[in-house]
Amino acid sequence: MGGDTTTYEFDLVVIGGGSGGSGAARRSALWGAKVALVDCGFDFETGIRRGAGVGGTCVNVGCIPKKLMFTAASLYESIHGHAEVATGNGITVGDVKFDWATLKKGRDAYVDRASNAYKRNWGKEGIEVVLGMAKLKDPHTVEVLLNDGEQMQRAMRSGATRTLAAKYVLVCVGGAPSYPDVPGAREYCITSDGFWDLEKQPTKAAVIGAGYIAVEMAGILSAFGTETTLVCRGKTPLRNKMEFDGTIVEKLVEEINNHGPTLVPNSTPAGFFEAEDGTITVSTTDGATLAGFDCVMLAIGRAPLTQDIGLKECGVALDKKGYVIVDEFERTNIPSILALGDCTSSGWELTPVALSTARRLGDRLFGGAPWSRLSYDKIPTVVFSHPPIGQVGLTEDAARAEFGDAVGVDALTAGGMGFAFNPDPAKKVKTTLKLVHVGDDRRIVGLHILGPFADEMIQGFAVAVQMGATVRDFHATVGLHPTMAEEIISFGGGRAWGLDKDRKKPERPPYADPTYAKPVISLAQASLGAALLAALAFAAGRFIKA
Repeated sequence: MGGDTTTYEFDLVVIGGGSGGSGAARRSALWGAKVALVDCGFDFETGIRRGAGVGGTCVNVGCIPKKLMFTAASLYESIHGHAEVATGNGITVGDVKFDWATLKKGRDAYVDRASNAYKRNWGKEGIEVVLGMAKLKDPHTVEVLLNDGEQMQRAMRSGATRTLAAKYVLVCVGGAPSYPDVPGAREYCITSDGFWDLEKQPTKAAVIGAGYIAVEMAGILSAFGTETTLVCRGKTPLRNKMEFDGTIVEKLVEEINNHGPTLVPNSTPAGFFEAEDGTITVSTTDGATLAGFDCVMLAIGRAPLTQDIGLKECGVALDKKGYVIVDEFERTNIPSILALGDCTSSGWELTPVALSTARRLGDRLFGGAPWSRLSYDKIPTVVFSHPPIGQVGLTEDAARAEFGDAVGVDALTAGGMGFAFNPDPAKKVKTTLKLVHVGDDRRIVGLHILGPFADEMIQGFAVAVQMGATVRDFHATVGLHPTMAEEIISFGGGRAWGLDKDRKKPERPPYADPTYAKPVISLAQASLGAALLAALAFAAGRFIKA
């Protein structure tokens, strides 16, 4: 990138030590680049987070603590409440109790170990870590208001700074939860970040939002026995049908109505107020009130932390929401400044996406691979709802928008064996599966799962979808019986399985079709053959000259 021959102190300065920043710094250092990483540390004395902590959102206030809470909540609800299956399986548990403080202590210790692992790995790679608040002074220079390791606000009063100069500057500052511009929001509500600071389990909670964070947090609280209300402004949560498949959302709403939390759709908060008894009341724009909450959590979206770090002053283009505008190679409009992760316009605010993008960026800048970039096609993702959602590729609506009448769908909803003995048959947790495919060969462009262990199932199937698998390939695969995952390749073993596109005639698996042309050699074999031929030609040339 570019022809800059100036000598700088560093090859790369990374602003932000989350998944993206850490991944890029480590990958670049492995290629021999001299790297500095700036991270703002942890909390101000005021208790207001200025940065999630070393390791970023995922480790401290995101994926890792969320999965720990989800796992504990899932275990608890399997032995207590609407989704309880212990009794039907002959398991007598006794007096079931849950202690929030015990779980919080274990969770926080786990997070602390994970965060410290980031520090150790930076040291192993020879990355210079600078704690403090970074600000771009020009396209190659970053000034850091230093945090000496004590509480940040106190440390920064000294005004000590350090200037870092680099050939490239990479911005990975991530995002933070947003607040609505309504009365009482900041005074009486917490955000999803504040959830991790709760010392006591709420008795009655409201979660405001319709995205995956709102659904996840409301589900966790409800599963633990908190009387939980999920307030969303649309008809359903996860309402973007280009992002979440309509069938899956419909079935998720059914599960929410069966097992909790209480869903309040088509409702937008107008204000938050403290009642005489100290609880919080939520008023809505349609004149309704929801009262008696000891916790109100806002999960209405996240905003990029791109303000006040010198981007505008350096001429870096931002969109109207403050996201850094980047191309498919994470390049901004300023050649020496790059950006990736949740603060960019790439549209994928996911830890694995940031990490994969970061590693490819390191390969591109310092590993001699100028073409290296992440393909944003067929990225799998998970929502840790109750039950969880796993998906990869296009929703049905998105596929029809792209391919029209060439789209076909297979869908199934069934009760898994894990809930066969639920004491209340009406409360059995269901699994919904959906394949979206295109064309006569029924190439799979979308796969969606709602149900227990969807988070684990989707990863393997994502590989198949990424490689261009067809329904015929799925039918040719031997199922693991009895599992819910096998239904994805057979859809109940019914009339759809093993039949042609019109579902009228049996269809042989690809390897049994005489017209099937199996590749003679792999790409790796072809590359090796080409290399050997080149070596032989070189040797022959030397022999002839001799």
